[in-house]
Formats: sequence, structure tokens, C-alpha cells
Amino acid sequence: MENIVARWRRELRGTFSNNSPTVPQWERDLEKGDDGGYFGPESAAWAVHGSMTTLVAGIQALLIQALHPGALAGVQDHSSYRTDPLGRLAGTIRWIFTVSYGDTATARAASEKVLHIHNYILGRYTTNTGEERPYTANDPDLLRWIHLAFTQAFLGTHLAYRAQHGNGTAIPGGPDAYVADWAVAGALMRVDNPPATVAELKAQLAAYTPELRYDERVAETVAFIKNPPLPRSQQAGYRVLFAAAVASLPAEYRRLLRLETPRIGPVPLPVTVPTKAVLAVVQWSLGATGPSEAAARARRTRLGVEAAPSKRR
Repeated sequence: MENIVARWRRELRGTFSNNSPTVPQWERDLEKGDDGGYFGPESAAWAVHGSMTTLVAGIQALLIQALHPGALAGVQDHSSYRTDPLGRLAGTIRWIFTVSYGDTATARAASEKVLHIHNYILGRYTTNTGEERPYTANDPDLLRWIHLAFTQAFLGTHLAYRAQHGNGTAIPGGPDAYVADWAVAGALMRVDNPPATVAELKAQLAAYTPELRYDERVAETVAFIKNPPLPRSQQAGYRVLFAAAVASLPAEYRRLLRLETPRIGPVPLPVTVPTKAVLAVVQWSLGATGPSEAAARARRTRLGVEAAPSKRR
């Protein structure tokens, strides 16, 4: 009979793999390929994406993305996030890890597949000026917004809670190196001139401020993100991670989303220590090195690829 700990670990792994009973085949297949990929073990991308802070980052990225009415329209009108949240999560994880750890051909193919799916995500939304605007998920402005939100969330949460990274706390090359690394993913997703420094990231994000808003659809989405249908064994830990995502949000986005850091009256509650504790428990359960990274290391060993700086745009 399965004990409580074994069941918890199985359910946790299932959350990230759409309830797959084993390591998904696509992760195993990352061992195949003819080159080392866009990034390697010494890259900023591996440092950030191999960290448990990605659990907080994923939540935060969804919160930021929801502020753009065009991006939110695509999610609400076409996404299966309510009926199949684990499937959508697994799809997002697959693309991120394939680009991060796969060989270059596999990374390009995964990105082209997402872009092809985007062709069928279309509709209309109302801008803050009252204009009714058509959209597709491949609109350049929407592709850029999603890329910027992702980069901000993954970098910001890593800097806030990075002590749980299995191979150390630093980002090789610093924050600018991560932004430059992930500009490669932006280019694969046809984002023109994605930011390559933190300063460029902040400037491009600021340009979207007039387009962002809070409305009923945002409130509905935030409520779902705050309380998704997870197994009971994960709900307490998720509440901590959600609080961590809110606490590390840029202040302007936190205000727009009408979210507040946890507090008792005027006294803020500690977030960092419980967050690191939850991430440590998750890391203990899942292991220090994920299957995607392990497959990439095996491929690089087979090819005799030395650790080297990641490729840029």
C-alpha cells in the first residue's frame, strides 16, 4: 500500500507532468540531438531554470501577463486553463525546458509548434481607449508582452528566493546575462529585438503601462491562480508560493492587480523563510537535477561538448 509520503511525491510529480506516471518521453528525448543546444551548464538560463524558484516564477508570470487585455483575452477565450490546468502547465513547462535543455533543432521545432498553434488563437478585445481591436496570439505586441513578463518573473523571483538553487545562488554573468540568454527564446518566438539587459527589460515593460488594466476578467483570473484545483497535499505549500509571487512582484504590478503582501494589520508577515522551506521540500521530493537537465548533460557528454557560454541572438 502506498504510504503518505510516496503518494505526496507522486502527486507532486504529476502536477508538473500532467499526471504522467513516469518521466515524460519528451524529457527523455532531450538526450538525443546533434549539438549542445543554445545553453549549457555554465549559462545563466540553466542557473535560473534549474532552480526551484521557477515554481514561484510561473505563478508570477501568469499574474503579470493577465494585466494586458489582449493577452488575457487569448487565455480566457481559447485556453483550457480552467478545465485542464495541469495540461496547460505541462505544455508550458515542455516548451521552456525544451528551449533551455534541448539541442538547437529541437528548440527551434518546439517554438515553431507553439507559433503554429498561436495561429488559431484569435478574437477581439477592447483597449483602454475604447478601441475594439482584433488579435491573434502571434501579434508582435502580444508576443513581446508574454516574453517580457516571463523574463521579469523568472529573473525577479530567482533574485528574491535563489538560495534554493541546487548548484549555488549566483547567476553566471549576473542578471543581464539571464536577460540576454532568454532573448534567444524571444527570438525563437519571433520577438523583434528582445531585451538583452535588465535596463532594456525595464524600459520595454514600462512602454506597456498605458495598455495594462484591472477589470472583472483580471479579477476572475487572479482568483483562479490564487486557488487552483490542486491535490489537498499541495494546497498549503501553494499558498506560500502564491504569497511569494505576490511579495516579489514589481510594486506597480502588485498595485494594479490589487494584491497585498501577507500581513497582520500593519505588520508584514515573513515570506522569504517559509518560501525557501517549501522550495527545499519540493527539491527534496523531485531531486536536485531534473530529468530535462540530466538528459541534456547526457547528450553533451555523448557529443563531447565542453561547457561554454550560451549562444546569443
